[in-house]
Amino acid sequence: MSKNILVLTGSPRRGGNSDLMANAFIKGAEAAGHNVTKFEAAFKKLSGCRACDTCWSKGTACSIQDDFTKLAELYETSDVLVISTPLYWYSFPAQLKMCLDRMYAYYMPDCKRPLKIKECALMVCAGTEAAKDFDGIIKSYQACAEFIGWKDLGIIKVPNVNAKGDILNTDALTRAEALGSGITD
Repeated sequence: MSKNILVLTGSPRRGGNSDLMANAFIKGAEAAGHNVTKFEAAFKKLSGCRACDTCWSKGTACSIQDDFTKLAELYETSDVLVISTPLYWYSFPAQLKMCLDRMYAYYMPDCKRPLKIKECALMVCAGTEAAKDFDGIIKSYQACAEFIGWKDLGIIKVPNVNAKGDILNTDALTRAEALGSGITD
């Protein structure tokens, strides 16, 4: 049985290193028979959570009318969430962080709409060479996965890829494709 996989990207640079990594993952996952949807956060109209606690009050996950409405549908129908992103200041880019913060709608008190997602993976690249620079984003990702109860399928870290296309000189795309093709039913 195939899985529905949501690939959430955070880069505002089309064809950049994390975008290429996302595409390699998608290639592997689709070859394995999975259904994949890519949601490019940087190119969507999104607002940050306003802590208004009106989630679900207007029939949608969030009372803010923006592209999160579509993302919420994907959150509700996906089995796996894969995040592919560049590292921004030791964490997620703002565009991607908004997508994660707005999952609050599913974890507020009395929410009756649990997410279908049970597994997740993180693919992150950066211009930095220091392995410790990835610690912040990895700890945040792992804490979220643990809190929600998602199984971590893997983390791919790619240092020293700053210029567009630098990732082509690494084994990261091969690893991303293998991660995608390795997802089992």
